[in-house]
Amino acid sequence: MVPRSVDAFLEVVRGDGIAAALAWLNAGVPHRFSAIYRFEGALLRNEFFCDKKGAARPAFLLAVPFEVSFCQFALRDGAFRTDDSGTDDRLLGHPYRGVVVSYHSVPLTTLEGEIWGTLSHFDTEALHLDDEEFALLQAVARELPAFL
Repeated sequence: MVPRSVDAFLEVVRGDGIAAALAWLNAGVPHRFSAIYRFEGALLRNEFFCDKKGAARPAFLLAVPFEVSFCQFALRDGAFRTDDSGTDDRLLGHPYRGVVVSYHSVPLTTLEGEIWGTLSHFDTEALHLDDEEFALLQAVARELPAFL
């Protein structure tokens, strides 16, 4: 197995593209889904999606209104992590609380430093993402602008 590192990620993205690199990231975490969303006005549009089970992308994940997305918290706070949204008091009253259960996300920027979207791991089950994998997600997000 290829070691988990930014250099290994960059090797995959350079050789096989963003979709393959997202699948590589997903292979190292317990979460079923990994995705890249792009901000488009009041919406977040799914640009790249990886499902461990290989199922078609669910329609409700194609475009998500920004104001009901968990991505808004990643943008506001610079990162957002919840192992179980159903028990996370920060999400009381949120429509996706308990629907998207585990969610770990970081913002993506353009090369000029403007907000572009988010990079996330998520699942419909309560799952923990260890600190090393979250640090890798953050580091990879700093490298992705060159490929978007």
